[in-house]
Amino acid sequence: MDPLGTDTVFAGSIPQVYDRYLVPLIFAPYAADLALRTVRRQPANVLEIAAGTGVVTRQLAEMLPPGVSIVATDLNQTMLDQAAAEGTSRPVEWRQADALHLPFPDEVFDVVVCQFGVMFFPDKARAFAEARRVLRSNGQFIFNVWDRIEHNDFADTVTRALGTLFPDDPPRFLARVPHGYHDPSLIAQDLARGGFTRSPQMTTLPARSRAVSPRIPAVAYCQGTPLRGEIEARGPSRLLEATDIAMSAIAHRFGSETVDGKIQAHIVAIDV
Repeated sequence: MDPLGTDTVFAGSIPQVYDRYLVPLIFAPYAADLALRTVRRQPANVLEIAAGTGVVTRQLAEMLPPGVSIVATDLNQTMLDQAAAEGTSRPVEWRQADALHLPFPDEVFDVVVCQFGVMFFPDKARAFAEARRVLRSNGQFIFNVWDRIEHNDFADTVTRALGTLFPDDPPRFLARVPHGYHDPSLIAQDLARGGFTRSPQMTTLPARSRAVSPRIPAVAYCQGTPLRGEIEARGPSRLLEATDIAMSAIAHRFGSETVDGKIQAHIVAIDV
C-alpha cells in the first residue's frame, strides 16, 4: 500500500541525487551483471523497461554490438531526461512508457530487461504479460529485485534510524517497495499469471556497497528516492534532520570514514 501516493514519484531533484549517489552506491554492480546476461543472448534488439537514469542502458550501449537496437523506457520523463543528459556511448531510443501498457507491437524484441523496476509496478502480472507480449518466440525476460531489507545493510540501517525519528509513523518506503518483492515463489506465480509457461531461473547475488563517507548513503536513500516524499510529508523541514539521523546511524554501525555494507538481490530470467 502506498499511503501517500508517492512510491513511484521521482520528481524535483530526486533524479539528480539518485544518479549522483544511489547509482554508484548500489546499482552499478548489478547493471553490469544484467548487461552481460543480455549480451549472452546475442539479441538483435533490446527493450529496457523502468530504465531510470540509464545505468543499465549505458552498459548495454557499451557491451552490445553497434547494430543491436536499444529502446529504453521509463514511466517518469524526469528520469529519462537525466539519463539522456548523462548520455550513452552510442545512440539509443529514449521513450516514456508505462510498463503496464507498453506502446509496442507484439513479438518485436529479443530481450526485455528491467533493473530493480518490477517492485514499483502496481500490477506485476499485468506488467509481466506486457513483457511477454512484446517478446519474440525464444526471447527472454531478464530482471532483478532486491532481497529482503535485512540483507541490505544501508537500507536497513536508514529505515531503522527513521523509525526512531518518527516512532509514531515511521517511513517504510524502503521496506515496502524496493525490498518488498523478494519471495521467489510469489515472483514465479506472478510470471505464470502473466502468461509465462516456463519456470524462471533465479539466482541470489550478493555484492558490496561502498562510499567514502556515511553521509553518501544517507543522502542517497533519504533524498534520492521516493522516501523523500514520505519524510517531507511529516514536515517540509524534516528532510535534513532525517538525513542527519540516517548518517549518524550509518556512522555508528560502519564507521565515520569509508563505509562498506552488504547488498543482495535476486536475478530472474525466463524464456518465452
